[in-house]
Amino acid sequence: MAPIVSESQLNYPKHIKYWRRNLKTLLPHFYTSNDSNRMLLALFTVSALDILGDLDAALSPEERQGYVDWVYGCQLPTGGFRPWPGSNFGLQSNDGNKRWDPPHVPGTFFALLTLVVLGDDLSRVKRREILVWLIRMQRPEGGFGETVDEDGFIHGGNDSRFGYMATAIRWILRGNLKGPCDGVPDIDVDAFVNCVRESETYDGGISEAPYHEAHGGFTSCAVAALSFLERLPVPPSQEPDGVIRGVTNLPLLLKWLASRQTATLDADDGLDTLGDETDTSETCHDAHSFVNLSAFVSKQAEANMKQTPHTHFELQWVGVNGRCNKVADTCYAYWISAPLQLLGHMDIVEQRSIRKWLLDKTQHIVGGFGKVTGDPPDMYHSFLGLMVLAMFGEPGLQDVDAALCITDRAKKHLESLAWRREILQTHPGV
Repeated sequence: MAPIVSESQLNYPKHIKYWRRNLKTLLPHFYTSNDSNRMLLALFTVSALDILGDLDAALSPEERQGYVDWVYGCQLPTGGFRPWPGSNFGLQSNDGNKRWDPPHVPGTFFALLTLVVLGDDLSRVKRREILVWLIRMQRPEGGFGETVDEDGFIHGGNDSRFGYMATAIRWILRGNLKGPCDGVPDIDVDAFVNCVRESETYDGGISEAPYHEAHGGFTSCAVAALSFLERLPVPPSQEPDGVIRGVTNLPLLLKWLASRQTATLDADDGLDTLGDETDTSETCHDAHSFVNLSAFVSKQAEANMKQTPHTHFELQWVGVNGRCNKVADTCYAYWISAPLQLLGHMDIVEQRSIRKWLLDKTQHIVGGFGKVTGDPPDMYHSFLGLMVLAMFGEPGLQDVDAALCITDRAKKHLESLAWRREILQTHPGV
């Protein structure tokens, strides 16, 4: 194995500068097409600064209150949040155009989390109205959509992303309470869990719909949703407990998640030095691997034929993909690690090698993380890259909740709110 010249390092000052720039200045023009996702970008920014331990220093009390008020400005009178202010008709709002400005499941999820990270007490949130609306967002088969028409038609996908956000909204506003809350019935939990079970694939992962291909993002969202509902699998000694649970084959799911680790596929793998040559069958993806090896046998190949094969140096860097036979991608380091942590099996992946891949391959010189090696940083991959490192226990980063994508500090703030504690305390046995 080639010697490691220096230990990989997270460049804190650059990451803080990157996220402060996103907070304080206009985003690059490439984000114009993402303007309708502004609430998501807001959450990424404040939560990233919180993970870096810089949120309090980055915001004055006046700025913090201004951002809180901006989020509340996206709340609809009937409950729920829009994902950006662009659909707000203001004084021109009427029955004729309200269908173009509906409450939005992702917008509501990101808005609530942004308020929590900013330290708001959610006292202005129309909590009961949201819980009533959430019931309308669930389809008969158990899944959730994105928005709902006045006639009850539910728009949007039917995959676990929306189920994840809907169950998270439920958990934020009513915790793990069973049954009605403030006179509002609960969602159909069993129906949603059955949706997850039906989307399990033959190889162990979870797909967007029955008989589709397993996908890291859908798997992560489904497992997180099950954790919000307290429907993750339990040890055999606790079964049967009369509760329908998701993930019918935990060992197979864990095998699928662990199999998402992959060797890197970039120009660095083509280095051709004695002791870690890459022109052998070990690394057949490299361009010069396809020469006639019988005529040009490398030193490493000769050694492999005589003794135990050499562990290729590229295994110092292990990326993570989201589907079989795909290249490594920064975001999938999170989408695969998160369900492993929620299931209590983070130990089955090579955390040190994944960390090294993130810091050496996709961490950018200006701060943030790119999607793959050589890509410029973007807010999505930069945030999820930080989440993974925090989940791995990176020194200097705050502890995080893998399911909510916020710091443990922010989660504890939510759990400490008087109205939320009262809901749970007035229903003993929960």
